[in-house]
Amino acid sequence: MLFPKEAPPKMQRALVGRDYGRLNGGNCSFFIPPLSCCTAISQPLCSEESLEEIEEKNQGNMAALHRKIINTASAPAAIGPYSQAVVADRTMYISGQLGLDVASGQLVDGGVQAQAKQALINMGEILKAAGCDYTNVVKTTVLLSDINDFNSVNEVYKTFFSSNFPARAAYQVAALPRGGLVEIEAVAVLGPLSDS
Repeated sequence: MLFPKEAPPKMQRALVGRDYGRLNGGNCSFFIPPLSCCTAISQPLCSEESLEEIEEKNQGNMAALHRKIINTASAPAAIGPYSQAVVADRTMYISGQLGLDVASGQLVDGGVQAQAKQALINMGEILKAAGCDYTNVVKTTVLLSDINDFNSVNEVYKTFFSSNFPARAAYQVAALPRGGLVEIEAVAVLGPLSDS
């Protein structure tokens, strides 16, 4: 516990009493026997002015992250005020893809499996436009109009992601745009990835 030497003893006890128990509890769970340390310093760690100065300097030195919008004619155009995908640094955020046919802009026929396949094909075109493929995907979210379609969608999903599956969440929702049965969004990382 760090506190200024000139802090009144009552304040020192209050600081130790308030935080030391939590700190020591954490110590006890990692170190056997528990290790404890309490250090007093002669000057305050930082004044309010120092903290503001540090914050200003850090903001001035932060490199701007570049954002790139990914749009490709090989995937359906966005049907609302959003981009097909956005890249920030090395991370690509792919908007939810429906099973829309690129040429007609309509949902493909054939039910949930056909729509899932088309949604994943559309996602693949967006990945390709950014110089990636399905192996760059680290997270997906699958939205289903009926959770009973989960296994049917999984059959299709496994043909696009065959090993080292991305993290995933799947939800049943009340409705999807255009009456779709499935929508899939993804997060991908640009550049080479290696499995460890």
